[in-house]
Amino acid sequence: MAEKTTVKVYSTPTCPYCHKLKEFLKQNKVEFQDIDVSRDRAAAMEMVQKSGQMGVPVADINGQIVVGFDQHTIAHLLNLHAH
Repeated sequence: MAEKTTVKVYSTPTCPYCHKLKEFLKQNKVEFQDIDVSRDRAAAMEMVQKSGQMGVPVADINGQIVVGFDQHTIAHLLNLHAH
């Protein structure tokens, strides 16, 4: 049995690319933890430490960091086939 994929999305409620990223994950039935960095300072610091920058969204897919909504890279890391 393959290891379960863990996905964390660091986002803010007002970020349009954050919404696109989360919608993409939902459409592909990928479970993810949504972390609102506008409300959680510790999570914001964790995101900056992982990604090296303040911009959202940041996706952490099994420890691989993807900054922004890079659909191709995210699909590749999740082993999703292009539609």
